[in-house]
Amino acid sequence: MCLGYPGKIIDIKDHFAKVDFGDGVVRDNIIIALVDAKVGDYVIVHAGYAIQVMDEKEAMETIKLWKEYLEFVDKEVK
Repeated sequence: MCLGYPGKIIDIKDHFAKVDFGDGVVRDNIIIALVDAKVGDYVIVHAGYAIQVMDEKEAMETIKLWKEYLEFVDKEVK
């Protein structure tokens, strides 16, 4: 099983994108050669690769679920 996190493509150069993951996290050099994506699209990123394009509603729901999970884990660890 792989885990990926959604982000929004904010710039593309060749097969590489700058992706905004929210909360001030922006990463360059995300490889987008595996998907047909454009600036403004949301993509699932795993290990530096965009592996799927998703719509904004699905991306927002996924981000919400990730945040809930991380809050739960944080409480359990403390």
